[in-house]
Amino acid sequence: MNNDLIFESEREISSAFIDSSVRMGVAQSVLMVQDNLTECFNAMGCDGVVYREQFNDFWVFTKTKVHFERRPDWREIVTARTFPVDNLGLRTHVNTELLDKDGKRLLVANQEACVLSLDTHRPVKITTLPYPKENFPQAVFTESFEKFPADFREEELVFEQVIRSCHIDMSRHMNNIEYIKFALCVFNDDFLQSHNITDMEVHYTGESKEGQTLKVYRRDDSETPGKTYVHIKEENRCVFECCIKYE
Repeated sequence: MNNDLIFESEREISSAFIDSSVRMGVAQSVLMVQDNLTECFNAMGCDGVVYREQFNDFWVFTKTKVHFERRPDWREIVTARTFPVDNLGLRTHVNTELLDKDGKRLLVANQEACVLSLDTHRPVKITTLPYPKENFPQAVFTESFEKFPADFREEELVFEQVIRSCHIDMSRHMNNIEYIKFALCVFNDDFLQSHNITDMEVHYTGESKEGQTLKVYRRDDSETPGKTYVHIKEENRCVFECCIKYE
């Protein structure tokens, strides 16, 4: 394994990262994965700051898939390891794993990302930018991304949400983690307390801005117990979709 491309950090699960179960929350887990990826890219000299300032480009994260073995408890110390596993020209995949103090895996994640031009918002070849091109570490998450249903009906609408300023990030669009928080809101807290989320796959399919109204839809898989799809639309366009598995 090429250790030069692996970014490793020790993290404490602070109160900011827990949910009502007093464990690291599902959305907060994705936030930690995303944050460690940012630090990994910074260590490799290819983060969003470099791309914006030197190339007028920016990163876009299109998909994330997470499998949970166990969500760590409040104040638990974990090790986060993040590394790219490929460079496919127009997109890349980056793996992250969280380990407990004994080296046992807590979660594993795969993120898909691409680079767009700030001027045109068109894709940019990652092979033309400072980014690893070979000798990648072996992937620790090899499951493929799924295709989700798109034919959601109005009777599957759970709630509507106006995007407020607190939902906006530095891109002036709604932050990725806010979509995940909205998706989890299709379940009430009693359900989340009594069920264990084992897997989550999210696709960021569009941008949304302050003042827009999002419609959040839910569909439980009719053939697979413990599997729910969430679809978020702004007017007639899908901006986010995900699948949540639980037991």
